[in-house]
Amino acid sequence: MAKLDSDSIHAQLKDDLLQGAFQPGDALREVALAERFGVSRTPVREALTRLLHEGLLERRARGLFVKEIDPEQIMQVYDLRILLEGQAAQEAASVRTEVDLMRLQALVDRDRSLAEPDDATRLATNIEFHRALWRAAHNPVLEDLLERLATHQIHAPSSTLSIGSRWTESLDEHQLIVNHVRERDSTKASELIQDHMATAKAMRLKMFANLMH
Repeated sequence: MAKLDSDSIHAQLKDDLLQGAFQPGDALREVALAERFGVSRTPVREALTRLLHEGLLERRARGLFVKEIDPEQIMQVYDLRILLEGQAAQEAASVRTEVDLMRLQALVDRDRSLAEPDDATRLATNIEFHRALWRAAHNPVLEDLLERLATHQIHAPSSTLSIGSRWTESLDEHQLIVNHVRERDSTKASELIQDHMATAKAMRLKMFANLMH
């Protein structure tokens, strides 16, 4: 089996962070990760350096650690994502292909079929849907900006999707967004996803408020 390169290691560690495998404040050690991936420390160091530059890790006296939660920054990310997700949905409704629609609908159908998914699964499947929508806009610059913003939310405490009935409601909203993208209704698709993201922001604010009590 071919050894993993730094790109593959970076992608795997980023997914681990996205799915909550590491907690804020956890140390990421080159030696341990090199053993895990069966490689030398060089590609691990390169992958960790990229995660540091992406703002997912922070350097301290004793090495690299998963970045601590910054509630204010997470709220700023929500505000920007509300704007840019709206733009992505608007563009997707105008230029989407049949393949884009098939991908989006397949993701909604898959997520509806999941039986009581855990928090990490909800996070992973949700971002997969959003990425498919970004891709459907066929705007690489917009897609890149949204991808960068999404990484800043990795450290948020448990997903808003696990609160009450939010998971089911969120999937219903995803389906409505897909319907309007299919109908090429740019205005409605944009409004729906902005409302979708605004709901997530409001729930996150409430979660932060509860943590501070």
